[in-house]
Amino acid sequence: MKEVTVQELKEKIDNNEDFQLIDVRETFEYETSNLEGENIPLGGLLIEIDKIATDKPVIMQCRSGQRSAAAVMQLEQRGFTNVYNLKGGILAWRQEFDPGMPVY
Repeated sequence: MKEVTVQELKEKIDNNEDFQLIDVRETFEYETSNLEGENIPLGGLLIEIDKIATDKPVIMQCRSGQRSAAAVMQLEQRGFTNVYNLKGGILAWRQEFDPGMPVY
């Protein structure tokens, strides 16, 4: 499984790179704090698979990196080769860049 670190994600954001960020947490978690990605909860990922880009990198993220890793595996099993897991999830982002970010 391919992964990106929060440092690599921040660099992509800062450089205005073309990629899709998908947050696979539940809506109530997303509403608590998010990185402005698209919210597609893991349970509905395959139902909304048509929303996932195939022509650019897609970074999957969650709270710690575990659910997003499951999402990456589901997508890879369906032929996606452009998906990456955000290592450490939003907790790693908070630790590295935004200590005041609310998390649960």
